[in-house]
Amino acid sequence: MLTPDQLSKLRSILLAEKEDLHQRLDANQHFDTEFALIKESLDELSSYDNHPADHGSELFEREKDIALNEHAEEQLQDTIMALEAMDKGKYGKCQVCGKDIPVERLMALPTTTRCIEHTPNKVTSDDRPVEEEVLTPPFGKFKYDETDVSMYDSEDAWQEVARYGTSESPSDFQNHGRFDYDEMYIESDEPVGYVEPIEGFAMADMYGNYIGVSNNIIHEAYEAELDEANIMSAVGGLGTEDLEIDEELRK
Repeated sequence: MLTPDQLSKLRSILLAEKEDLHQRLDANQHFDTEFALIKESLDELSSYDNHPADHGSELFEREKDIALNEHAEEQLQDTIMALEAMDKGKYGKCQVCGKDIPVERLMALPTTTRCIEHTPNKVTSDDRPVEEEVLTPPFGKFKYDETDVSMYDSEDAWQEVARYGTSESPSDFQNHGRFDYDEMYIESDEPVGYVEPIEGFAMADMYGNYIGVSNNIIHEAYEAELDEANIMSAVGGLGTEDLEIDEELRK
């Protein structure tokens, strides 16, 4: 049961909130919804020559204003109903079970009409916004994305497409040492078409027999790493032109 002091304090809070809501709604013409046409709130004689994107922005702003206005009017109505309940001596009672609502809850939410046990917002939904289906990266959504398997998955598909350009810039990858626009995608340094570096230049015939080395950029990088480590490469600089000499040495 509320004491007279508690009831007086809550009445003061509700009256102040009621006055504040009235002032806000009057000051902005109920969030400009009192105008019959949206062009009236934009100070334009006609919207005929506007770009479709401008119409989209204006529609969004109009929808937002309507939502804000409905929210403010609902708050105002709840405040008025709470003050009327005070005048009738019914304030502070749960409309479901009839028990007294704790004063702490009333101080936090003076317009409430239910106790915490019967509040309609007691259950927290675990549903996620539908927009996350678009914003979530395209990995982790298929069966084998998070498993260590040798197959083409959705992450591989994204990398293959992203190499042709994304909205990322070098600054977005500053902690990864990427300063080239050709590397603006996840794991851009991952080998394509081979696993070990040697597979990128060591050539074999249709029977799997070694036939030489393709002197490409992968081979040069591999040799540079070996030179740094003072390691002799088993497939050094042998190319297709050296194959006959290599075969003679083997004999």
